[in-house]
Amino acid sequence: MTTPPLERAVVSGATGFIGRRLVSALRARGARVVALARDPAGARARLGSGVDARLWDPAATVAPVEALAGAQVVFHLAGEPIADGRWTAARKERIRASRVEGTRRLVEGLGRLEPAARPGVLVSASAVGIYGDRGDEELTEASPPGEGFLADVCRAWEREALAAADHGLRVVVLRIGVVLGPGGGALARLVPLFRMGLGGRVTLGGSQWMPWVHLDDVAGLALHAAGRDDLSGPLNAVAPHPVRNRDFTRALAAALRRPALLPVPSLVLRVAVGEVASALTASQRVLPARAEAAGYRFRHPDLEGALAAVLGRGGALAPDEAAPAAAAAAASDARRPGA
Repeated sequence: MTTPPLERAVVSGATGFIGRRLVSALRARGARVVALARDPAGARARLGSGVDARLWDPAATVAPVEALAGAQVVFHLAGEPIADGRWTAARKERIRASRVEGTRRLVEGLGRLEPAARPGVLVSASAVGIYGDRGDEELTEASPPGEGFLADVCRAWEREALAAADHGLRVVVLRIGVVLGPGGGALARLVPLFRMGLGGRVTLGGSQWMPWVHLDDVAGLALHAAGRDDLSGPLNAVAPHPVRNRDFTRALAAALRRPALLPVPSLVLRVAVGEVASALTASQRVLPARAEAAGYRFRHPDLEGALAAVLGRGGALAPDEAAPAAAAAAASDARRPGA
């Protein structure tokens, strides 16, 4: 079953890697987008003046009721980046608080709305980190959570999002894998290393599973979740064919026409990045069972095709499609009478 076409959507984290692509997809469908941002002027500059950017600091305040009222769906993507630096005690607390407390403040804002003004759906980001390190075990949405810092954060994060059901919203939590796309994500870090000949499998002989997904499909799954009124709860946002780290390494090296000969030992990785190494070496064979059962058709189901879409011929990173889309939207807005 599907819901009516989206006319108005609220997006937190709209200027991030996933947020930009989602906003672009929403605008392409004719939806009016309200972006919740710490810097509304900066958000409008990045996303196009047609986006209605509203002030919200999820670290300090409840989500603004006036921005949420009347939307059909809220997409909640805001959160402190996980891999941008060592996991010091202070940084781990920022990672946790940005997700857990930020989501609590969003749900509180939703709860303050009059019932008739509340969105029908909350689609909130989560991560495959909830499964922990699970070896070769096949993991679906029915699998229990694992152990470790990220698993604990994800459990608490999802619990806060699912509390929106108490206010009458249908809630979907997207358990997002390793996202491949232009303009950021894993490839923005990996491609320069591989071009310098420094790319290689990461420890364990590269046997650990990587639950990857193309950026287009993360946005597509978010929209699919919003449009299916029979979907609620966890939804794995991963491609249907996870690969082992060594196979990912070979495929990326081949796409870039570079060697990938030097493995990265776990001790070296831990010295280089600290505790975050545990996230890089975890094995998670995650499958999108509910997405496929709900009829979602992946644009990029296979790794080689996904890498070709991102890297293009000759291994050059493709441009971020969301950036020119935002620029074109801004130019169109500027040409409108009275703009």
